[in-house]
Amino acid sequence: KAWDAATGACLQTLRGHADWVNSVCASADGKRLFSGSDDNTIKVWDAATGACLQTLEGHADGVRSVCASADGKRLFSGSEDKTVKAWDAATGACLQTLRGHANWVRSVCLSADGSRLFSGGDDSTIKAWDAATGACVQTLRGHANWVNSVCVSADGSRLFSGSDDSTIKVWDAATGACLQTLE
Repeated sequence: KAWDAATGACLQTLRGHADWVNSVCASADGKRLFSGSDDNTIKVWDAATGACLQTLEGHADGVRSVCASADGKRLFSGSEDKTVKAWDAATGACLQTLRGHANWVRSVCLSADGSRLFSGGDDSTIKAWDAATGACVQTLRGHANWVNSVCVSADGSRLFSGSDDSTIKVWDAATGACLQTLE
């Protein structure tokens, strides 16, 4: 659903997924929306008209999280199939499949400069990936349960994670050191 921020009124309802929608994000220019679903697909929507522009297929299980690069060229998704995928946002082509999580990937987040991708999953870890090469450059351990959400600060220096262990952790994004645990 698209909402008017001032009034709270529903502007449009986008239909097309065959199962739960787990994640939505907008392109930086606001012209496109991306959604990930338990139907194993990602849909690309025209934000103005609500038309579905593309359906991206390639995950073998539900898509839990989607995020778009600031330049609008790439899209990333995390899935219950234990992978992270990088997509060409214009063509819908899968550019890379990143493997390394031992269980579901619940959240993906890209640094503002587009150089690092972070993913959190049911294996209680956070992975830091080189967004250009797809190489896993760090595995952050410290949560005692699923990592449900990851978010990177605007300057890229800090990473935040939320877990089923009822904590939020603050990490140094460069070194992977846990700086703080919020309980």
